[in-house]
Amino acid sequence: MKDAGLLERRRAYYVGRIVLNGGLAATAGLALVIARDTWWALLVAAYFAVVSTQFAFTGHEAGHRQIFRSRRANEVAGYVHGNLMIGLSYDWWVDKHNRHHRNPNQVGSDPDVGTGAFVFTEEAAGARGAVGKFLARRQAWFFFPLLALESLNLQVASLRNVARTGARNRWLEAALLLSYQAGYLAAVFVAMSPLRGLAFIAVHQALFGCYLGCSFAPNHKGMRMLTPEESMDFLRRQVLTSRNIRGGRFVGAVFGGLNWQIEHHLFPSMPRPNLRRARKLIEPFCAANGLPYTQASLFTSYRLALGHLRDVGAAGATR
Repeated sequence: MKDAGLLERRRAYYVGRIVLNGGLAATAGLALVIARDTWWALLVAAYFAVVSTQFAFTGHEAGHRQIFRSRRANEVAGYVHGNLMIGLSYDWWVDKHNRHHRNPNQVGSDPDVGTGAFVFTEEAAGARGAVGKFLARRQAWFFFPLLALESLNLQVASLRNVARTGARNRWLEAALLLSYQAGYLAAVFVAMSPLRGLAFIAVHQALFGCYLGCSFAPNHKGMRMLTPEESMDFLRRQVLTSRNIRGGRFVGAVFGGLNWQIEHHLFPSMPRPNLRRARKLIEPFCAANGLPYTQASLFTSYRLALGHLRDVGAAGATR
């Protein structure tokens, strides 16, 4: 990877990406001014959901220090794209996401498969009460509707984090999060009536949550789950629990590079535009070492993820 130059920073790419994000946000603001107090504003809300997710992707890359060499510069980019632009606590998310990267799909260590609205193992489903088991059997049906609440969930978790004594950069993060909330609400309710403003927020937040959740969900759900006692070397741990989504540069743009999940997990600090090239080295390496390199189409990946939720929920509910 080093010899191929794939670990080198792509400053020009990310400067262009940041400028593009700013342009997308400005366009959304202009469209809201033009739409004003009409129901056309709901189309702006849908567009703004796409813009918000693109900001989240860049914040994700800042969290992995893909953008700049220095930690401070990446943090600044993360605070702007996370706290200020989408209301997500950058420090809280980085801590959570790093724990996921260290132990993907490992029960008890990966927060993305921890206790929550969904269960990812038969044991977790079996440990729930009667109502919990009833819901677990049907959780695959609830998956996409509940993603509509994901943005709200992340914002509430972010505010709870900065309210916690001892949180890192607590006051900076709190100021940025409150600036986002105040600016967002002011822009919406100055531009339109309360009814249309609430409709705008509902559409924007629901579609933002769905887009964000649909970008992360196909990468690990339905892949191998690891027990707390299971020991595995870094290479196998990352490859066996990750799935790539087939597709070219368009899919890469839509999913913020997360479609190359195996490459991302093996080299988290690798810049997004280099992941596609890294696949040409990693896939044959896995084949030569007897490791399954899992790829699927977008729809197949969702089918596998939903199938896993359905199967563990049904099996666990009978315990």
